[in-house]
Amino acid sequence: MTYLKEFNNHLKQQLPMIFPDEYKRVGVKRSTNSAAEELIYFLTDYLIVEKENSDTYSANYEVYYVKKSGEGLLRKVEYLELIASGEEVIKYDEELNIRNRPLLIETAVNLCSGKVNTIIFIGLDKHVTFVHKPDPSSILNIEVLDVVPPEPSWLSLVIRRLAASGIFGDLQVRFAEKVIDLRHFEGINTVFPCSASGLKGKFLDSDILSENGHLLVGCEISKTIFEMRFPELEYSFRNICPLKSEILVPSGPFITRCCKSEKSGLVNISSFEGVIVHWGDSEYQIAEAIKNLVHKIRNNP
Repeated sequence: MTYLKEFNNHLKQQLPMIFPDEYKRVGVKRSTNSAAEELIYFLTDYLIVEKENSDTYSANYEVYYVKKSGEGLLRKVEYLELIASGEEVIKYDEELNIRNRPLLIETAVNLCSGKVNTIIFIGLDKHVTFVHKPDPSSILNIEVLDVVPPEPSWLSLVIRRLAASGIFGDLQVRFAEKVIDLRHFEGINTVFPCSASGLKGKFLDSDILSENGHLLVGCEISKTIFEMRFPELEYSFRNICPLKSEILVPSGPFITRCCKSEKSGLVNISSFEGVIVHWGDSEYQIAEAIKNLVHKIRNNP
């Protein structure tokens, strides 16, 4: 069967980038014989054919989309549609965590130049996948909104550790920290919520205030406590809660934290989708919150 020269509707409806959702959808055939009209594993949607170049004793590759039919574990190959071949395809030399989709996309972007538009990757577990026409804009950027000190912020620290573990690899996301440094507000007349912050000023949990004119830097709970403790005092207030703050505002999808557990969950602030976690949430809860946010954004473009 001859190979078609153009993509079928399946490929035409996709974005220019082709990156299989799961590497179990990618098969490898190390043969010079035609793979068409053969039987193929039922999960295989893409096929990488490795051919030896008799002139240079090196391998070159062809990458196909597989159209198959039938039932059962092995199915009939109806036809193959060429995605890339020859000088368009190279194999990355090092083994990578191929569940880390942002890593593979960014690596492929750096390798694609000239005629090269497709990069084959080998995983640490020897599985294989590829990225065709890598598109860095397909990686979802999520802002981490928080305050320091302590530094790094707790939310930033947790997300750094989780990201390093690879738990977000399949989600195809990257994180950008956007934090407010509360040290900019330090002063003898500034009141912060908690003395454990190590900031220079006065604190709601340890100081007695007797004069007007203080600047309270905190959230609505801080404001409520201030007015309960010092109802007679006049003061100014800077709200640092991302839900209402004018100084900690998202500019894209985001995750932030709040001291009110009832505020936890998916939100929309300034027309950007986000998620709120409680100050005391665990790593597991934060990971689940990010997963829920990504699924909402991906499913409601």
